[in-house]
Amino acid sequence: MSRTKLLVGFLIVLCILFVIFQFNENDKFSCITRSLIIPAFTVLYFQSVKRKTFYFSMFLVLYSISELTSLISEYIPYEVDYFMGNGLYIAAYVFLILEVLKSLNFNYVLNNYSIHLIVLGALNIYIVYVLLKIVYPFVSFSFEFLVELMYNIVMLILLSVSLLNYFYRDNRKSLLMFVGSLCLVFSEVILVAYLYISDKNLLIFSSSILSILAFYFFYIQASLKNEKVKSLANL
Repeated sequence: MSRTKLLVGFLIVLCILFVIFQFNENDKFSCITRSLIIPAFTVLYFQSVKRKTFYFSMFLVLYSISELTSLISEYIPYEVDYFMGNGLYIAAYVFLILEVLKSLNFNYVLNNYSIHLIVLGALNIYIVYVLLKIVYPFVSFSFEFLVELMYNIVMLILLSVSLLNYFYRDNRKSLLMFVGSLCLVFSEVILVAYLYISDKNLLIFSSSILSILAFYFFYIQASLKNEKVKSLANL
């Protein structure tokens, strides 16, 4: 049996165990299995995808490291855990943004999607405002607040550039990148609701499933090649 098939089987087992532990409210083992799923996707990417890219690889590595830190979070100070974990997530998102941006023609996007940019900018400002309004009573104007602000901004920039990339490319690879980014952002929004509004089991389960789906879409798109943009080919 090939290593790729073994890794896929391992991923499926992890996902099944996560669902079982989550519904049985076994938080400790649920956290452990969830923390291993994204790193398993990362190993699968390096094992099976031939056309690896630096930015996407860095995104997976940094995100995986942050996921794995949750396994030792109870043994390190809260401040170290909070800033290290979130800092790695932010850096990972920045690398994913760079991965999307590198294939965009900025002049073409500015000339053809100016209205889209304005609408996306206004929508992002509103969403950041709503998220920070939820978080504010718990973190106030501390350094944590700035981290939350940066986290939300980077997350929404990722969603915006992936949507613009889909408009620009209009192919399966860009669609999967956008759907993956959308799942990841919704996962983060639900996680905010879980952490600051209600700690219902269904919320953390939904957030985790969306996160897993996001990395599934990311993995699939990583194996696809970007087709030449038809609109530019005809110029």
